[in-house]
Amino acid sequence: TIAIIPVSRFTHAKTRLSPTLTPLERENLLKSMLKDVIGVLKQKVSEVVVISSDEEVLRYVDDMGVVSLKENGKTDLNGALMQAIKWCSKLSDQVLIVPSDVPLMKVEHVDKIIKMGETSDLVIAPAKGGGTNALLCPVRDMEMKFGECSFFEHIKVASLQNWQYAVFDSFYMSLDVNTAEDLGEIMLHGWDTATRSFLKSTGLEVSSNHGKERLRIKRSTS
Repeated sequence: TIAIIPVSRFTHAKTRLSPTLTPLERENLLKSMLKDVIGVLKQKVSEVVVISSDEEVLRYVDDMGVVSLKENGKTDLNGALMQAIKWCSKLSDQVLIVPSDVPLMKVEHVDKIIKMGETSDLVIAPAKGGGTNALLCPVRDMEMKFGECSFFEHIKVASLQNWQYAVFDSFYMSLDVNTAEDLGEIMLHGWDTATRSFLKSTGLEVSSNHGKERLRIKRSTS
C-alpha cells in the first residue's frame, strides 16, 4: 500500500481560521499537521507520496523520507490525486489517500483500514460534515470525488463499480481542521502530536462551553 497526501499551498492554509490564528500561525499549523500525518503513515505503508503545486511544501517534506510530486499543470484536488495515483500504479494496486489535516490519526487506525482492505475493495473513513478523511482504493478505475459530501460520492463510485466497500468510523479520523472548535479538540485529544505542541506554543487555551459551540478557544493573557 502506498499513501498519498495532497497538500495545498502553505500561504493559502486554513483561511477560515483567520479570526483565531495569524497567517504565519496558520502556515505553521499546516506544517505541524502534515508532520503528524506523515509520521503515522510511514509506520504502516511502503511509501508516502506528497503531491502539491507549492515548491515550499515539497521542500518542507524533502528530508522526511517521502516521495515529492509536483502537480503537473493547473488542476484541482481531484486532478492532482489522479496524477499521484497514476504514479503509484506502477508500484502498487491500491493507495491510501489521507488529507494533510487529520492530526489525530493513529497508527492503529491505519492498520485497521489496511486490514479492512483485505476483504473490501474500498475502505472509507468519513469526516465531519460528510467529507472523506481516508480512502483506501484501487489504482484502477477509481474516480476521485473529493469535495462537498465526498463520503457519499465515493460510495457511489464503489457501487457503480460493483466494489465491496467498508466504512471505518472513528472520532479521531473524522476530525479535520476548519474551525476554532476543531483546534480545541486537538488540544484536548492530540497528546504526543506536533500539532498540539504547536497550538500550545501559541498561547491558545481551551475550555468547555455551554453555548452554540462546545469549546471556547482564547489566547492566554499570562
